[in-house]
Amino acid sequence: MAKGRILSGIQPTGNLHLGNYLGAIRNWVGMQKDYECFFCIVDLHAITADFINPADLTRATREVAAGYIASGIDPAHPALFVQSHVPAHAELAWVLNCVARLGWLNRMTQFKDKAGKNRENASAGLYVYPNLMAADILVYKATHVPVGEDQKQHIELARDIAQKFNHDYGTELFVQPEPVIQGPGTRVMSLRDGAKKMSKSDPSDFSRINMIDSADAIAQKLKKATTDPNALPESVEGLEGRPEAGNLLNIYAALTDRKLPEVVAETAGWGWGQFKTRLTETAVGVLGPINAEMARLMADPAELDRILAKGAEKARGVANPVLAEVYKTVGFLPST
Repeated sequence: MAKGRILSGIQPTGNLHLGNYLGAIRNWVGMQKDYECFFCIVDLHAITADFINPADLTRATREVAAGYIASGIDPAHPALFVQSHVPAHAELAWVLNCVARLGWLNRMTQFKDKAGKNRENASAGLYVYPNLMAADILVYKATHVPVGEDQKQHIELARDIAQKFNHDYGTELFVQPEPVIQGPGTRVMSLRDGAKKMSKSDPSDFSRINMIDSADAIAQKLKKATTDPNALPESVEGLEGRPEAGNLLNIYAALTDRKLPEVVAETAGWGWGQFKTRLTETAVGVLGPINAEMARLMADPAELDRILAKGAEKARGVANPVLAEVYKTVGFLPST
């Protein structure tokens, strides 16, 4: 019997990168056997920020799907689908917009980070997208949501919304989702600045390793990755104040499925040349087969679309009855 129901997704903006793989996708692969899983490409979220060329959005949506499958997500087991193919996400989001309080949204740190000094020019979608994220989760009555540390606040908001809805309408319709944070690679940082998260939005492609990068590109990026003048430390404590060293060792630990103290012990006293050679070999060994399978899948977009259509059908089979239950609870007049 499944331990619960998982919902998670990635925006189709820019290329999938090592942070997406180590912080999310690889963990999802391990969850498939234990949970009932719903993995989506959250294209509705993708349009909340800067304008995206429509052709780029279409391509990136297929690329994320290919990345999921190439990494080991079995489309025959979980529901693998595109968010906009299940209208219940957006429909429930409107109801939740009317449940969530402005004070709750004002506390969302990610809006402040993404809007920056241009808050007045930010889209209304960027401001309320945490409500859409809550709808993504609640429309499946998901019990667990794998997220990075920076997304925990959104799960707390989803819990608050679920609790308020249940209280206001005297129901137990929505469950309280729990965040799941796993592994040493949950927060992969930029290769140029160990204090910043690895991100698709960074203007420098050398800040990240993309899942479609060739072996030569991976080697070049790691060779140029920011370090410091000192040799690698003999203990984890020796990483204090050395964010770039900590990031590269953390990446190595995640790629080799080991704990940080173990890889620190292995590499103690190494110079950066020796370590980067080992890290490059490891990264290419892990990402090479994924890269090749992604290329094969992307060469057959019709097959990718077929897989996604089948996944959306599965997802609608769960989401639509939940939305109908919400509409009945709210008191909307049935359409038939």
